[in-house]
Amino acid sequence: MRVALVCDWLTAVGGAESVLLSLHQMYPDAPIYTSKYSPKKIDWFADADVRTGFLQIFPNCLRRFISPLRQFYFSHLDLSDYDLVISVTGAEAKAVKTREGKHLCYCHVPTQYYWGMYDDYIKNPGFGILNPIARLGLRLLVKPLRKKDFAAAQQPDQFITISSYAAELINKYYKREAVVINPPANLDRISSPTSVGRKNSTTKGDFSTTKDHNSEKNQAKTKANYITTSRQVNWKRLDLCVKACIKTGDNLTLIGDGPEHSNLVRLAKGTSNIRFLPTMSQAELGQYLSASDAFLFPSLEPFGLAPIEAMSAGIPVLAYQAGGALDYIEPDKNGIFFDKQTVSSLSNAMQKFKQNKWSPKEIKKSAEKYDQSVFKKKMRELIDEKIH
Repeated sequence: MRVALVCDWLTAVGGAESVLLSLHQMYPDAPIYTSKYSPKKIDWFADADVRTGFLQIFPNCLRRFISPLRQFYFSHLDLSDYDLVISVTGAEAKAVKTREGKHLCYCHVPTQYYWGMYDDYIKNPGFGILNPIARLGLRLLVKPLRKKDFAAAQQPDQFITISSYAAELINKYYKREAVVINPPANLDRISSPTSVGRKNSTTKGDFSTTKDHNSEKNQAKTKANYITTSRQVNWKRLDLCVKACIKTGDNLTLIGDGPEHSNLVRLAKGTSNIRFLPTMSQAELGQYLSASDAFLFPSLEPFGLAPIEAMSAGIPVLAYQAGGALDYIEPDKNGIFFDKQTVSSLSNAMQKFKQNKWSPKEIKKSAEKYDQSVFKKKMRELIDEKIH
């Protein structure tokens, strides 16, 4: 069977790339078609046949500016020679041409800057001093871009998505039904519990702790060690984590980078209980997760692999009660919900967390159903059904 894989871009490590990696492992000989590839930014596909087009000449910083060009590129990418095309997309890759072959679209969410998060992008496009230009361009082009995006969404033979919440959005904006197959987490890459210290942080403080993950622990104490790992953009609401820990005095480690990083550092200025660490390997990340008491997840997201990774390290997740988190957070078993994206709502959840008893063993077990082996099994079953 001739198979091709397609994705929007390959310029960083993230959830979409994890899905693509699992599919690449299932079909190692399948070429990967994408608009932009930066092997120095993501080294997962060194053994793959990655094929790009004319958009490869554009620098990564212009990725969000050239969405109309991506629509043009993918809509003219003819993959009719393949028996099976699997697109992994949250943007334009679903527009590829197929004829006799089957096209399965693993869609994380309808293109956010056209649909569900359009208002957020208008408020803050994330281009700094170029925000007025980006805002004007999006307002002028959004109607024709939405029309083309909707038309592209009618082409795949089958939609697959990451959560019940994402399936609702696909039905709302694209009028398509989607099968839910949760994205894969490589839980083996999260190392066994160990204590870690301060490394490359931009604020003072060493929040390392040695924890016994084989027995129940009562978290009732005056100060907790919280952690969050994320691409630092405004809509992920990491500011709530910083403000809540300033209010409570709890320790907080933020791992990652992004356009909102400098604002978050300024917000935490003068504190000794908040530190920032750069993006790191999965093994090292596992060490920091295991040395923390709980993971903070304040954003509205279609799914969220970072909380799954935290649970696989045996720590509970304090999550905003919306989006994909509704599929995997079991209150008082592997986490706690807070119902509003406010400092008071999050800090109340933090207080409740300290009063509960948590079983690291039970928390780890709740993450096992999201291992990549489960994802591959479900994808094979669906592909066999659709192809045969």
